[in-house]
Amino acid sequence: MALKKRLKAEAGFSMSSMTDIIFLLLLFFIMASTMSSPNDIKLNLPQSKATTSTRSVVAKVSIDNTGRYFIAEGNARPEQIAPEMLESYIMNLVARDSTTYIALHADQEIAYKEVVRVLDIANQHQLKLVIATKASTSK
Repeated sequence: MALKKRLKAEAGFSMSSMTDIIFLLLLFFIMASTMSSPNDIKLNLPQSKATTSTRSVVAKVSIDNTGRYFIAEGNARPEQIAPEMLESYIMNLVARDSTTYIALHADQEIAYKEVVRVLDIANQHQLKLVIATKASTSK
């Protein structure tokens, strides 16, 4: 009589389903991190009751509470720039697309002359400028 050997089940773990889950999580975190655009410059914007916003911003000029200037094209990461170079940098950006706005994000604690410097540049070259504020919490 011939005895038949039983097939033993292997005690192994299939990594294919685990790699699929890891891959999906990796994709999720990559997509989630690119969707957010954190502001690296800590600004305390003045409050306003206005709720309108502009969508076509070519340049975002930021002035922090120590008077340092930062400029970012569109949603790019802001770069620090010398105040003397601000006008030429803005003009280079506007030369590419003159139909969009320049957004000024100025900390409420800075000297008014720093804001006037950017306003003068916009006025001299007839540029469209918006001043960013945060929404007022009181009604």
